[in-house]
Amino acid sequence: MTEGEETRLVAWSHELRRVHDRLRGALEVTRSALASGDAAATATRDLLLFCHGFCVALTEHHEGEDRDLFPAIAAAHPELRDTLRHLRQDHSMIAHLLGGLQAAVERAASPAELDRHVEGIAAIMESHFRYEERQLLAVLDTLALDADPHDVLGPL
Repeated sequence: MTEGEETRLVAWSHELRRVHDRLRGALEVTRSALASGDAAATATRDLLLFCHGFCVALTEHHEGEDRDLFPAIAAAHPELRDTLRHLRQDHSMIAHLLGGLQAAVERAASPAELDRHVEGIAAIMESHFRYEERQLLAVLDTLALDADPHDVLGPL
């Protein structure tokens, strides 16, 4: 294996961590937008944009994993199929929670309601990310997947 091939193989674990960190940052921006406003601020275009951007980024990340990354892992490591099934279930639950947040933002829900939505997403998202990292980072260090990281993991 050449040095370039080894770098490419190891990069998937680094890129997953980097995307997770960016999504954590996007969630913090959304939390800050909520925390800085009063009732009138919850209906502002800024909050809508922050929430929409975060929801789209997280959704694209999970769709890419389900479509490209998880099948490649399952093919190389069939012993991880139960883990991947659990992660896909998390993706479905998080998508449902994101839909609830988007609906709440669009109807200009109260700051308290929006905060409950965001905190619920934050708790599930962080638990999911930690589990995924514990289960998959070592596998990603050796995964041979010839694909664009943006397509597989979402916005970097």
